[in-house]
Amino acid sequence: MPTPRPPHCPCLSGNPYAECCGRFHSGEAFAPTAEALMRSRYAAFARGEAGYLLATWHPLTRPESLELDADVRWLRLDIERTVQGGLFDSEGVVEFTAYSRSGGVAAQQHEVSRFVRLDRRWVYLEAVQPG
Repeated sequence: MPTPRPPHCPCLSGNPYAECCGRFHSGEAFAPTAEALMRSRYAAFARGEAGYLLATWHPLTRPESLELDADVRWLRLDIERTVQGGLFDSEGVVEFTAYSRSGGVAAQQHEVSRFVRLDRRWVYLEAVQPG
């Protein structure tokens, strides 16, 4: 009987969840780049990890609480561009489109997100207008 393969990460990296965003969600590691944080936040939406989303949200823009809609099924994440947000940067921008389905209706969310380093860790700051 073949050994079952570990589930792939929802961020679509192609890697097993435990080796990809799972280590960020568990607190074992921190996302090294703004794009890695964006991918891990998408995976957190897909897995219902509201605590991780709040923990990686800048305190100036973070809501007091976050309720995720259990009926939304996240299907795909396309990273369209990144500006800075690397290992040695203090801020970055990630433009993405996330695809979902809820109640049989397909949807997509296009966003340009700003990320900053806070206490040496990347956090989501806000969505900005494309331009």
